[in-house]
Amino acid sequence: MQPSTAISGRRGEDFVCARLKERGYRILDRNVRKKFAEIDIVAEQGDTLCFVEVRTRANSLLGHPAETVTTAKQRGIRRAAEAYLAERRIGPRPVRFDVVTILWDTMEVEHFENVF
Repeated sequence: MQPSTAISGRRGEDFVCARLKERGYRILDRNVRKKFAEIDIVAEQGDTLCFVEVRTRANSLLGHPAETVTTAKQRGIRRAAEAYLAERRIGPRPVRFDVVTILWDTMEVEHFENVF
C-alpha cells in the first residue's frame, strides 16, 4: 500500500531539508502558505534565498515528478515568494527557485537549481 500524497510529500520535504542542511543550506521556513500557493521550503545558500518546491512520486509510471511543476504552479510559487519577501521586508538580495524531485521506488533524487 502506497502512503498518501500528504504523507509522501511531508516525508519528501523532511528528506530534502536534511540533504540541504548537509550541503550547507540554512532552512528558514517550511510550508509557507499564501493564497497563491504554498512554498515547501525557504532556505539560504550563502547570500542567496532559495524557494524550494519538492515533488515526489512512488515511481515514474505516470511520468517524472518534475513534470508536475506546471507554468501555473510556477506562477503561484513566484507570487507567494513575492508576498513572503514583502511581509518580511527582505531587501534586495539574490533569489532563486529550485525544484527537488524524489522517486521513492529507486530513491532517485534530483535537485534542479534556478529552474524558473
